[in-house]
Amino acid sequence: MEKYIPYDKLSKKGKRKLDNLKRGTWGEINPVTRKPQNSKAYNRSKARNWNREYHETNSGSLFSLFIRLYHRPAFRVMMPVIL
Repeated sequence: MEKYIPYDKLSKKGKRKLDNLKRGTWGEINPVTRKPQNSKAYNRSKARNWNREYHETNSGSLFSLFIRLYHRPAFRVMMPVIL
């Protein structure tokens, strides 16, 4: 049986060893506090991504859609002179 030494008089290694023995785990629970993002707050990355998505999806698509529709016979009858 080991001799009892008060915690204050233990060496740094001894304190660390004792603390690790007492320390437990949270198991499946994550102790980090979480809260939902403020939906009214300005989010730079969201604004930047929205701008990028808008330009990637709409770059020239309206013009190309019009050209594709213009070459169809039914559309040509509806809009004879635009170009």
